[in-house]
Amino acid sequence: MKNYSIDFQRMPQSYWITSTPRTDYPALNEDIEADIAIIGGGIVGITSAFLLKKEGYKVAVLEADRILQGTTGHTTAKITSQHSLIYAKMQKKFGEEKALQYAQANETALKFIAGLVQDNNIDCDFLRQNAYIFTQQDRYIPEIMEEAKIAENFGIKASFLREIPLPLPIKGAVRFDDQAQFHPRKYLLALAKEIPRKGSHIFEQTKAVDIQQGTPCLVLTDNGPRIAASKVIIASHYPYYEAMGLFFTRLYPERSYALGVRIKGDYPGGMYISAEDPTRSLRSQHDKKNNLVIVGGEHHKTGQGEDTRNHYLKLRDFARQLFEVEDIPYWWSTQDYTTMDEIPYIGNLTSDTPDVYVATGFGKWGMTTGTAAALIFRDLILNGYSPWMDIYSPSRFTPIASAKNFVQENLNVAKHLLSGKLSSIPGTAEILKGEGKIIKYDGQRAGAYRDRQGALHIVDTTCTHLGCELQWNSAETSWDCPCHGSRFTYEGEIIDSPAQNKLEHIQEGEQQSSGQEF
Repeated sequence: MKNYSIDFQRMPQSYWITSTPRTDYPALNEDIEADIAIIGGGIVGITSAFLLKKEGYKVAVLEADRILQGTTGHTTAKITSQHSLIYAKMQKKFGEEKALQYAQANETALKFIAGLVQDNNIDCDFLRQNAYIFTQQDRYIPEIMEEAKIAENFGIKASFLREIPLPLPIKGAVRFDDQAQFHPRKYLLALAKEIPRKGSHIFEQTKAVDIQQGTPCLVLTDNGPRIAASKVIIASHYPYYEAMGLFFTRLYPERSYALGVRIKGDYPGGMYISAEDPTRSLRSQHDKKNNLVIVGGEHHKTGQGEDTRNHYLKLRDFARQLFEVEDIPYWWSTQDYTTMDEIPYIGNLTSDTPDVYVATGFGKWGMTTGTAAALIFRDLILNGYSPWMDIYSPSRFTPIASAKNFVQENLNVAKHLLSGKLSSIPGTAEILKGEGKIIKYDGQRAGAYRDRQGALHIVDTTCTHLGCELQWNSAETSWDCPCHGSRFTYEGEIIDSPAQNKLEHIQEGEQQSSGQEF
């Protein structure tokens, strides 16, 4: 029986997390010493720890929640140097040499993952695939043709096509050959198993809250214990410790969505992404039933736009245009940050922090970029040099390349900061189970959510970062900041930074004895 519906009454479920075992590493409960402290247990943190331990360093990974359950556990998991239409744009902005550095870093990351999987017999559904950027609009054809030409000049097997294997009418496409896909948690859980022991550790449920620079650096945690380390790598998605790096002015947050769709019949092979918006992304995933397709896209600025549930419904409708859909058992979303010049920041946090490193701003291409970041950190710590350090440097100054996005994004922040403060607020109204909304509570703006058991949760919706007013995210039952991307649970706990303090919880526990589900 076909089931086209998405069950919004349950929380989103990522296929990658659901299909792998839960981790249970201990929390840090005493002061320790390590050569390198790594903050964050995603692809950057785990790969960096794996590589540096192999070089003889004692490493300590700190994860605020459970490893590999953040952005890394909510990806589409394409291992590719094809990052939308980027090479022609990058060559114009930065020149051929730096564009080539970017291509080489990501091709090397792809080969590194492939080699590690093969050499260690890692069972992670690794599969070579061709990757396609397609368009249904004539205006993108010149860009796509140029992308194919430049990529080929950089040594990537690339070609321009008028047709693709998908049952979709297109105007043109660029194909990168011999790219890959995998199950990210299966792969990274295998790496994580190699980290503990012989003086190295993974600590979960341990949130780093500050760094005291010195010799050694001290990493402070919310539990109290500290780690003394010669080097610190911040791999926490958004850099929780900025040291005057002002990353909130240099990064903009976006949310994107994915469905795990079971189809009747065969998938034609390949990984796909559209050149135009709204983005449409496709890949297959071989599991026990062997007919799962990951359909992604619908990106938008965090805390802005329409009811977030509509993004899933649009992806569902797109899937039904291409395939005979039998069921939609998985659906999830994620958040990522993009730099103003669209090149990630990887390297020393600032020019004044020689022992603190950062990786952030991957722009939704974290599988290869996150792996490249780990390779860069290894080289910088071992040799003080990486062949790709210039293009990714967090201290780079690119006013021309960044100008358009910098002006647009910061005007957008100002608009939402003011509009949130000046907007009218409806009075208190009945709130249904599963519903969240902005209300007036004791004369003040507040956010209310009634859970499925009928308990009402009311929080102050002023973002604890810089004071923007939060918006309700109905699909993830969270309060999201439209300015810099901080996100909070309906109880006020932090989901995504830059905020470092939870929301004030005004009221909890009022029960609604009856009421309609929302």
